[in-house]
Formats: sequence, C-alpha cells, structure tokens
Amino acid sequence: MNAQMESGDGLSINPRYTNLLGFLGCAGLLAFAYYLQYGQGLDPCPLCIIQRVAFLALGLVFLAAALHNPKGFGRHVYTALLVLTAVAGIALAIRHLWLQSLPPDRVPACGPDLAFMLRNFPLQETINTVLRGSGSCANVDWRFLGLTIPGWALVWFLVLGGGGVVTNEWLGRRTRQSQT
Repeated sequence: MNAQMESGDGLSINPRYTNLLGFLGCAGLLAFAYYLQYGQGLDPCPLCIIQRVAFLALGLVFLAAALHNPKGFGRHVYTALLVLTAVAGIALAIRHLWLQSLPPDRVPACGPDLAFMLRNFPLQETINTVLRGSGSCANVDWRFLGLTIPGWALVWFLVLGGGGVVTNEWLGRRTRQSQT
C-alpha cells in the first residue's frame, strides 16, 4: 500500500489525489465564474474579482501540495497555507454577504471599477476601496437554491478549506502510519 491507505470499505485514498481534487474544484469554480461573466453577462463586482483571486490562490496551493506530495512537516506547511487562503476567502465572502444584506439606504455609493482603480490609484488605496465595497457589490444578480454568489463562495471556501485540512493532516497522518 505504498503512499495509499485502505479505508474500511476498500477504497484507496491518496492525499496527492485529494489535493488534486481540491485544485480541480477551484478550477471548476473559476470556470463557472467566467461562464457567468462571459456566457450570462454578469459583470463581477470588485469583491467578486478578489474572491476569484482567493480561489486561484487556494487552487495553486492544492496543486503545489499535489505535485509535492509532502510528508511530515511539509504537510503542516501546506495545511497552514490552505487554511490562510480559505480564511481570507471566507472573510471576503462574509463581507460581500454583509453588503448584500444592507437596506438600500445604507448601501455604499458605487465607485469606479477595479481596472480603473488599479490603473489610477495606489495599490493600498485600491485594496482599501475594494474591501470597503461599493454599491455594485450589494447587487444580487444571481441565486441558486436561495444562495447568492458570495453565499456559494462562502460554502466552497469552507468545504475546500476543511477538505484541505482533512487531506493534509488526517489522511496524510493515516497514510504515513499505514506505511510503518
């Protein structure tokens, strides 16, 4: 059972493949976001774009973990990176959901789009403006099963972050124990 673990029902589970699955999940979510943008005409607000960056970062950490297939301390490093990126995404999604929950008279005014800010503002000012949100971030243009886009982003950051911890800590530890 080299680098694999037999679960109680006979399935082979390999942390390398579950990390790859995390990467593919992030890639699928990004592909769906681009489908909504270009296929359905839903322009993303600045917070949506930053959440995409968080999914990209999370996916790249999953990919690095899959390619490296760490042992020992390396598992902990990848777990920490996965948790950090997932928590950043969770914070962004919660902020976005909060903006969407505001009554119309409390919604911040719409500001310039992200491309304009990146071209014309210092980076720190752009980041602060994006994190404060704007009126466009409060718009609800899409729902599925009652959840908006940032609601689904929150769910997926929780699932993928939790999956990363299980993959790299629990499965990694059990795989190592089964090799001894």
